[in-house]
Amino acid sequence: MHPRPAMLYEVVRQEGSLELERTFSALWWSGIAAGLSMGFSLLVMAVLETLISNDGMAGSLITPLGYSVGFVIVVLARQQLFTENTITAILPLMAETTWENLYRTTRLWSIVLIANLVGTFVFALFMAYSGAASADVLAAARGIALHLMDKSGSQMFFGAIFAGWLVASMVWVTPATEGMEFWVVLFFTYAIALIGASHIIAGSVEAYLLILHGDISAWYALTHFAIPTLLGNIVGGTTLFAMLSYAQVREEIAPEES
Repeated sequence: MHPRPAMLYEVVRQEGSLELERTFSALWWSGIAAGLSMGFSLLVMAVLETLISNDGMAGSLITPLGYSVGFVIVVLARQQLFTENTITAILPLMAETTWENLYRTTRLWSIVLIANLVGTFVFALFMAYSGAASADVLAAARGIALHLMDKSGSQMFFGAIFAGWLVASMVWVTPATEGMEFWVVLFFTYAIALIGASHIIAGSVEAYLLILHGDISAWYALTHFAIPTLLGNIVGGTTLFAMLSYAQVREEIAPEES
């Protein structure tokens, strides 16, 4: 028997409430860990790219599986990822819209976003200069990153809406699929990679790598990738998915909130 939408809402809302209560230190180090973990998405994709010819359908379908690796680590290890917070942290604010909750939500988003981006930068730095990745893997990683940056700002924004929606969907359905979390994460994040949607944290590893190699400027990465992708992820995960999900259960939970 599938749980009712109101039950899923309550599980996600309670999880968001717990996240809002976490200390700066807990959020910061969990966010750093998530950023480092997300780096493996690009690394594994690059390794698969070097092993499988992308000229055929097999390469196009298998290489994106590497994108899911970072998300699987983050979700199963319960690390703080910004785009997950766009739905979990916003539900308590929708249920009780106060200045205090707005402050707590903004605080959570800011800490986790900055920590994630610091983590991805450290990973990109290590990948570029440590020698742990072979020249072929680095070349493949740069090729993947350049393909991402080849999109226009509007393509980044609208693609990021899809990514934000899919990550929020993943968070929403996970409570109903106990014991199947791995497959849920794999399905939704593979879909993000398959459609080429941009994700602010996963994509930042690619942006950092190109900056470190002099392929693009930091300003270009900020204006062409980071800002439109961040806004798109928020629109898809918060403005659309979270608000619509809340709207469908609002009447059912109204007696409990009052």
